[in-house]
Amino acid sequence: MLEVKDLSISILGKQLVKHLSFILNKNDKLAVIGEEGNGKSTLLKAILGICSYAKVEGKINMKENRIGYLEQSISKENLPKKVLEFLFLNNVDYYNKRNRFYRYLDWMHLNDEILERTIDNLSGGEKVKIGILKLLLEEYDILFLDEPTNDLDIETLKWLEQFINHTTKPILYVSHDETLLARTANMILHLEQIKHKTDCRNTLLKIDYDTYITKRYGAIERQRQIAGQERRKFQQKQEKLRQITQKVEYQQNTISRSDPHGARLLKKKMHSLKAQEKKLNNVELVDLPDVEEEIHFFFESITIPRTKKIIDLNIPQLVINSKCLSRNIVLSVIGNKHICIIGKNGVGKSTLLKQIWSQLNHRNDIKVGYMPQNYADVLNDEDRVLDFICPNKKKEDITKARMYLGNMKFTKEEMVGKINQLSNGTKAKLLLIKLVLDKCNVLLLDEPTRNVSPLSNPVIRRVLKEYQGTIISASHDRRYIAEVIDDLYLLTPNGLIKKDKDV
Repeated sequence: MLEVKDLSISILGKQLVKHLSFILNKNDKLAVIGEEGNGKSTLLKAILGICSYAKVEGKINMKENRIGYLEQSISKENLPKKVLEFLFLNNVDYYNKRNRFYRYLDWMHLNDEILERTIDNLSGGEKVKIGILKLLLEEYDILFLDEPTNDLDIETLKWLEQFINHTTKPILYVSHDETLLARTANMILHLEQIKHKTDCRNTLLKIDYDTYITKRYGAIERQRQIAGQERRKFQQKQEKLRQITQKVEYQQNTISRSDPHGARLLKKKMHSLKAQEKKLNNVELVDLPDVEEEIHFFFESITIPRTKKIIDLNIPQLVINSKCLSRNIVLSVIGNKHICIIGKNGVGKSTLLKQIWSQLNHRNDIKVGYMPQNYADVLNDEDRVLDFICPNKKKEDITKARMYLGNMKFTKEEMVGKINQLSNGTKAKLLLIKLVLDKCNVLLLDEPTRNVSPLSNPVIRRVLKEYQGTIISASHDRRYIAEVIDDLYLLTPNGLIKKDKDV
């Protein structure tokens, strides 16, 4: 249904995709994975022919199929529109599609009052739902989805999984949700930057996500072991040859002139040793695996007393724009507890975290760090990266900041560049570094893993699990909930309800 042949993509001379070919057929669910900045979104746009900022070469045959494209965010010109205007061209269009519309509305846990709201007044998850809804109403032949799970509540995530699995339409999608990837993908395309980000590699396999990850790390480890063994044997041979050569050189220097026969034998032996050295130096060893290294970061000796009261929250009404989202919210958090708040899109999770931030921000007995859902709440796009995480400009702090940025795989250009040049995933990593360098012992995290690649997320989850401070978070990442969280709460219109972690 879609054929891509010998596709290469580069931006300002940097190669992102090289000689990629694949065919997308009925029932194919191709997941594109890779670190931030490796060209996942660019690939989708290049195939669609809407990537003006990149050099694109190759052949793309859509075979007269209509492709529906879900962007990462709804375009700015559509934000002031009412949902009804965005979804339907006119009343006739609405009339013809209304049955399907109300069916999808029910599946996504939305009610029809949303039709009269403007898109810019929707929550992040509601905007994603409306974007998906528009695609479904148009009944495209092939779907391209760029981060379709961002900000979605767990109920809709489960519905989306079922939809992807049951539709026969081919789907090409980018996602950071490892649970979704594991449950839906039957093809994996991995985009990598190798050789210190000077070259690219694209790996395409018809395989499920968990099997791909298991085989990938298994193959990397086997190659490392073989390469290591070969190098140890090589070094042993080199050392043995060096010792013998030194011994022969010593014998040549000390042999008596009265023993010409012995001198000839030593000279012949030295020629033989030189030949062995030349042969040894021409041996081709198994290469160490050239793969993108994992990100690396850690919190430095963060502790907080287990009995310390962090917050004792009692909110009669949670209100935004004169609308009451929830009532009678009660929450007590002590010590180094890790808690997470879930709930339907639009119920007020981000609003609640902002209120908690406003209450804790001025405390002198704790150091609070905040990672909002909308990074623009704390990031100024015109600021430079180093100025943001190191405002005092002390030499030793800048050195430390550069080390952390390097461990998070920031390039030198990104370190000295402006924040507006960073991808959302890289901005998320920047905020995490800020929390580390500020030595925060209380973290307020709104969807901390949603923009970070599935290859980096296991590292982030491990670090947050081991974090000895307090975490108050909102997330729909099911692996984050399972691995990091102690207590889970459901936010409803009638307050918080403690839930089992099995979601």
